[in-house]
Amino acid sequence: MEAVPTERSRRLGRRHRAGAGSTRARQLRSGAWLSALLLLALAPLAVGTAAADEYDRARRIHDRIAGVPPSDSVLERMADRIRDENPEGAAELAMQDPAFVNSTLKTFVTPWTNEEQTVFAPLNDYSATVMGIIRDRRSFKEVLTGDVIYVGVDQSPGYSRDDNLHYEALEVSGDDLSLMSVMAPRFQDDLNGSLMRNEAAGVITTRAAGKAFFRAGTNRRMFRFLTINYLCRDMEALTDNTRSPDRIRQDVSRSPGGDSEIFLNTCAGCHAGMDPMTGAFAYFEWQPDDEDPERGRVNYTRGVVQPKYLINANTFPFGYATADDRWDNYWRTGANSVLGWRSAETGGYGPRSLGEQIAESDAFSRCQVEKVFEQVCFRPPSDRTDREEVEAVRQDFEDNGYDLMDVFADVAAYCSEGL
Repeated sequence: MEAVPTERSRRLGRRHRAGAGSTRARQLRSGAWLSALLLLALAPLAVGTAAADEYDRARRIHDRIAGVPPSDSVLERMADRIRDENPEGAAELAMQDPAFVNSTLKTFVTPWTNEEQTVFAPLNDYSATVMGIIRDRRSFKEVLTGDVIYVGVDQSPGYSRDDNLHYEALEVSGDDLSLMSVMAPRFQDDLNGSLMRNEAAGVITTRAAGKAFFRAGTNRRMFRFLTINYLCRDMEALTDNTRSPDRIRQDVSRSPGGDSEIFLNTCAGCHAGMDPMTGAFAYFEWQPDDEDPERGRVNYTRGVVQPKYLINANTFPFGYATADDRWDNYWRTGANSVLGWRSAETGGYGPRSLGEQIAESDAFSRCQVEKVFEQVCFRPPSDRTDREEVEAVRQDFEDNGYDLMDVFADVAAYCSEGL
């Protein structure tokens, strides 16, 4: 079934037809027979040029979406949709190419899964789950809130909480991950015996995320990479010295180097907002294998705060002592209220409710559109027209159930216009 043209496609088509109509009217009014004869002589060339433009645009869309050339039959169908003023529909055809999931989406998602932000990391439960959610057109909010994990179907070895061999074998197999018969969703609590269904929080509670962001440290790393990947802001951009420091933990010195102004002007700006949020991960720790650094599992201790949250308590004994996995969002007011916190909750318990807080924000949906824009257009949004397009696509993304495939189609249509 052919995709229905979007309102933006219709507007572009009307503008194109109006421009062509006014040109013909000026030619007729001029009464210049020579111009009329010249127009007739060049008409076949104009038709040929227009057709070439449609095919060229179709190729550009396919290259940007799938990273490989289209077949002749797909190119013809894409060009037909562009002629029908439906470039988004042409992009939908490009996304049916297996390379979109197996290559484009893997390249898109993999840097989110590791601290180095490298694209060369192997497939893992984090990247496979995001790829599957996009492929199956599920609400992208499930990336932070869902009890879902994507695994290989009949893939040997099977999924393990202790290593990544299942996903490495799935990747090496060369099987087509765009097929449900190859990679399918499961409930996390079915595969991870320590989690209950209402405790799973999308990629936050995957093994790969735990290995990358719960390992060592004090779990602040997990929160930092959530803001980078899902709000498109690192901690420096979120600094706000006006927030109350009452939830800053005991391990943060209030006078580093003997200077309390450093704490007030620098440290507090990040920690006052971050530390209340990282309470959500208080029951999580990465438990490495003593003999093999590539092995290990996420250790979840329901009701018991991990010791890492209470280390260095003597640094500032009057600081906050973590008692449970309560989190609070102090950024709902102040400078970071611009992130658009729309959830009715100001706090909660555990990573799932924190994921809901982030996923309901304006910044979450805008961030995903901006990332797709850069992936497909090979550049970030750079001017007023780009920013208006990002905002329009963001609104459509939210209105249409947070389907990121629609974002890829809309952005590809937009960026292919002027190339």
